[in-house]
Amino acid sequence: MARWQPKASERLALAALELFAERGYENTTVIDIAQRAGLTKSTFFRHFQDKREVLFGGDTMTGLLVEAIAAAPATATPFEAVAHALDAAGREAFTPARREFSARRRAVIAANPELQEREALKGLGLTAAMTGALKRRGVPDLTAYVAAELGALAGKIAYERWSETADGDDYSEYVQRAFGEVRAASASC
Repeated sequence: MARWQPKASERLALAALELFAERGYENTTVIDIAQRAGLTKSTFFRHFQDKREVLFGGDTMTGLLVEAIAAAPATATPFEAVAHALDAAGREAFTPARREFSARRRAVIAANPELQEREALKGLGLTAAMTGALKRRGVPDLTAYVAAELGALAGKIAYERWSETADGDDYSEYVQRAFGEVRAASASC
C-alpha cells in the first residue's frame, strides 16, 4: 500500500458512511473504515481523532465561516454577514456532487444518538465561531449572539432542504430562502 493516498479524508468519510449504513455505527471499527477505504489505521488517525469525527469534517467549515464573515461587506448587518458567510461556505462545501453524500450522512446521523450528539456539538461550535467573528467586526455581544443563532437556524434549514432534494437549486438558493423565512418569522415574534 502506498504511503500517501490522494483524497484520503474523503475516502475515509465515504467508507465510514457506507459501513455505518450497512452495519451500524456501533458495529463499525476504525480498522473497518480504513480497510474499506484502502488505507491504514494510522492514516485514519492522521485525519480524524476518532470514528465519530469522520463524518464532521474537522474545522474546515469553521474556518470558511469565520473568513467569510470577515470578508462580508462593511455595510452588511450582522445577520447579512452571517448569510454571506453561510452562502460562501456552502458554495464550497455543498456542491451538487456532495448532495447524495449529505443525504446519506443525515440519515446515518439520525439513526445514531452518539452521532446526533456530535452533530449538535458541531453546530454549537459553528455558532460560537460565527459569534466571535461578528464580535471582531465590532458587533455588540448580544447582537452577535442573536445573529449567529438565527443564522445557524437558517443554515440548518437550508442544509436539510438542499440535502433532501435529488437535484434542483444550488445550495445558495436554499440559504437565501431560509434566511428570508427566518428574518420574516423573527420579525413577527
